[in-house]
Amino acid sequence: MWATVAGTLGFLGSAVIGAAPDVDKGDPVTPELVDALPTGAFHLALVCGYLAVAALVVLAGLWRRNVEQRFPGSVGASIVQAGLVASAAGLSLAYGWKGALSRYLEAGPERATFDERGTFVYFMLTDFSPFVAWLGVTIACVALAWMAWREALVSRVLGTTVGVVAGVFLAGALVTGIPGLPAIGSLLLVVLGPWLTFGRHAGIERVAR
Repeated sequence: MWATVAGTLGFLGSAVIGAAPDVDKGDPVTPELVDALPTGAFHLALVCGYLAVAALVVLAGLWRRNVEQRFPGSVGASIVQAGLVASAAGLSLAYGWKGALSRYLEAGPERATFDERGTFVYFMLTDFSPFVAWLGVTIACVALAWMAWREALVSRVLGTTVGVVAGVFLAGALVTGIPGLPAIGSLLLVVLGPWLTFGRHAGIERVAR
């Protein structure tokens, strides 16, 4: 169930846990408002996020051992593993920036390190990065559709479901320019966990255990 663990913790760290200035619609967020934010939410996001990254790395390792090496001719399996690792790398930075905010804000223990403009840069880095970094996982979900229909290694119901959803959100990002739409990958992982563990597939019976 490593996929579910990674997806749940990642969704919490990316989309649920955090803090933002309370401004009226149309008003800009300023460095002064950001510097006054509480630090606890950013610290908790770091904890959840780093645990999510660890779970992604474990999942990638299990996938490589149980699927990619078992089916060395599968392009889809290689793309899935690469996508998991790519997201783990990006999320490491995204959650690290959230953790840095918990240290550098006015209420943090290292408040004197940067002025308001410096902490504002960190805040802007956390605006979309925890969502953008799920791109690799979302691409991996599209690869599962390839594994289902072209390589017959994954349940076609699973491959179609996650592949279509991931594809729609990827297309939405390309059309609208909204870079955070691939964050759907975190929720798809939540669904994939039990499906990979208990579903019947040609090649991945043990990967999520």
